Amino acid sequence: MLIKFLFQVKQATNQIVMNCADIDIITASYAPEGDEEVHATGFNYQNEDEKVTLSFPSTLQKGTGTLKIDFVGELNDKMKGFYRSKYTTPTGDTRYAAVTQFEATDARRAFPCWDEPAIKATFDISLVVPKDRVALSNMNVVDRKPYPDDENLVEVKFARTPIMSTYLVAFVVGEYDFVEARSLDGVLVRVYTPVGKAEQGKFALEVAAKTLPFYKDYFNVPYPLPKIDLIAIADFAAGAMENWGLVTYRETALLIDPKNSCSSSRQWVALVVGHELAHQWFGNLVTMEWWTHLWLNEGFASWIEYLCVDHCFPEYDIWTQFVSADYTRAQELDALDNSHPIEVSVGHPSEVDEIFDAISYSKGASVIRMLHDYIGDEDFRKGMNLYLTKFQQKNAATEDLWESLEKASGKPIAAVMNTWTKQMGFPLIYVEAEQVNITVHFSALQIKSSAFNCGEDFPMWMVPISICTSDDPTCAKMQVLMDKPELTLVLKDIKPDQWVKLNLGTVGFYRTQYSPDMLESLIPAIKDLSLPPVDRLGLQNDLFSLARAGIISTVEVLKVMEAFVNEPNYTVWSDLSCNLGILSTLLSHTDFYEEIQVFVKDVFSPIGERLGWDPKPGEGHLDALLRGLVLGKLGKAGHKATLEEARRRFKDHVEGKHVLSADLRSPVYVTILKHGDSTTLDTMLKLHKQADMQEEKNRIERVLGAISQPELIQKVLTFALSEEVRPQDTVSVIGGVAGGSKQGRKAAWKFVRDNWEELYNRYQGGFLISRLIKLTVDGFANDKMAAEVKAFFESHPAPSAERTVQQCCENILLNAAWLKRDAENIHQYFLQRKAPPAMV
Repeated sequence: MLIKFLFQVKQATNQIVMNCADIDIITASYAPEGDEEVHATGFNYQNEDEKVTLSFPSTLQKGTGTLKIDFVGELNDKMKGFYRSKYTTPTGDTRYAAVTQFEATDARRAFPCWDEPAIKATFDISLVVPKDRVALSNMNVVDRKPYPDDENLVEVKFARTPIMSTYLVAFVVGEYDFVEARSLDGVLVRVYTPVGKAEQGKFALEVAAKTLPFYKDYFNVPYPLPKIDLIAIADFAAGAMENWGLVTYRETALLIDPKNSCSSSRQWVALVVGHELAHQWFGNLVTMEWWTHLWLNEGFASWIEYLCVDHCFPEYDIWTQFVSADYTRAQELDALDNSHPIEVSVGHPSEVDEIFDAISYSKGASVIRMLHDYIGDEDFRKGMNLYLTKFQQKNAATEDLWESLEKASGKPIAAVMNTWTKQMGFPLIYVEAEQVNITVHFSALQIKSSAFNCGEDFPMWMVPISICTSDDPTCAKMQVLMDKPELTLVLKDIKPDQWVKLNLGTVGFYRTQYSPDMLESLIPAIKDLSLPPVDRLGLQNDLFSLARAGIISTVEVLKVMEAFVNEPNYTVWSDLSCNLGILSTLLSHTDFYEEIQVFVKDVFSPIGERLGWDPKPGEGHLDALLRGLVLGKLGKAGHKATLEEARRRFKDHVEGKHVLSADLRSPVYVTILKHGDSTTLDTMLKLHKQADMQEEKNRIERVLGAISQPELIQKVLTFALSEEVRPQDTVSVIGGVAGGSKQGRKAAWKFVRDNWEELYNRYQGGFLISRLIKLTVDGFANDKMAAEVKAFFESHPAPSAERTVQQCCENILLNAAWLKRDAENIHQYFLQRKAPPAMV
């Protein structure tokens, strides 16, 4: 391969240092403008630092010139750099596509370069490819001509890119079909799919064509390129990657088949398309100065993807889902001692992978949502426009965004936001009320999973607080910026029988603990649904985390969970379900595990009966999601009627009598596997082999771990590393086994240790290794296991997952403490629920 750089020598030198990894340079030369070429005489590779030093026999003088490098690289199988992706043609042949994934630091595996976000350039790309293949890059094709040396090849030349960072450069060569449309503002949008599956690109195409004008309008900045391509890649480590003008996706994040895709997949595709297209402005047009500011890129896109989906699909009630999917997930991780601030200084590039986590994405998105609420939409948009126009085609730091938003809103944005981005953790606000014109007294403590922290070095936050009352639960009666440890407010015109609720809309990134009488007055508002869904969810989730931290008893949360008997909202159930899942995993370490299954059945069967198995006229997206969630929960817990119906429907599905709707497949599959035998597993593996769509294969892979017999668990683990499972999906098969049962957890941990070398070689340096570790060990609950996990990773280091290992060990110790503290009380509560009422 040949690469040419036009650049400026700012200081006379006889050496040029560049980034370079897994590349052999054949020749390199430098030609000063209007002068003779000088050939490099030495290439010194610093493999550890992924650099090469080119040495020249004479001094290169100041001025512009051209550096020409002829080199050989490797089309690797590591899902990073320039790599090959394996796929099967409609006729069953195995073929390979050549694709790129450069973020964060892997452009240097495709060509020698200066591979840092702040070193921007324009790129002229030409690819020599087989003439029957599709060749794509960031820009539109400007020329395609036969290659002189081989009649089977063509040379494809692309237009010059705008000034951009190396991590956003992309090229793809393979066999693809496409569907296309023009957005309202005239941009050509194409969705590339595997051959024969163009139909499956239509949903993403619709979303993309609606999204581009939405962002253009929101930022008041036009999309800067003439076209955008969205393409499904078979082997892909991330969910998607925002390369400018050529966005790459996992198949499951882009393709939707009207017959075989479930509602949650449609929603997922809409969110991922919204996320990646937001980056075309926020990240690509204006790029972070250095990886320390990665959170700004990802946190912002993770927030605005919801704004975009809410615009395209208001019926998804997506902002309530945000609280369960991002906000509470971020708080769970951020309550650990081994969390990290949103803004974390990154030294060596190998440290970058570590921060692609729930803090950068989900906490980042949550504090931007809080900031947007604090500023108001109009000033927020003004500030965004200021920022994007001032820094377009340049680089910026977090402070630059604060400055633009401050200018637009006149509020102390930097002072407030620095308290959220530069320190980890978040406050727990303790609130009590006195009934005289209601005086609300707050005190803030930092929440830790293990206990309070209010020592000398106690961190402080500037917390935007909103308060509502039963008078109008949807409107803030009072808003205040809490910037000291204690605060007393007087709420006027409140009657003694009214309740008071903090954190309206669950927007503020903090937990709330109410005094017992204040909490007591809120419980009826859960039962009669007068508290809005997002606030019912927030209240329950806060209580659950307080129990986990040992601040209140778990029994108190179980009692509140029983108040959700009339709950109709999907997201509220989803969050309840998630917390009961955590508790269920914890209690799998006790001898009364069956009792929590009874509790789950009691909590979920009323809603299960109301919903039934088949959609009713007038139902929509959220009803489909809720039905799948509830039936899966009841089926796994062994609810007799659900299990029988799942078996009946599965039999009809397998025999082709009545194909299961896509929304019912996961709940049915997990139910029959959880209570199945070797025949069930064989049938599922057969369905997996026959599935033409990656979504269906993934759906099966994720639930296989529900099987409970030891020898079948082994069979699933062996299957995880087989050719049948794409490399990026092995992680979810092993994770499914670990999360499926107590036996599964032990077996998965042993399997990961026994196959560590293969797994590490496959995923090293990427975030999949972190995900694998977390999924495998997070559910353990004794001190001995924490020590075992720690010891294993001390002797088998995984640098990019170091923080994950520490977080997992901390979680295991917290689980052990939780069990020790609360198991007996929980057991007694379950027994007492079963006891017949006392005779009077």
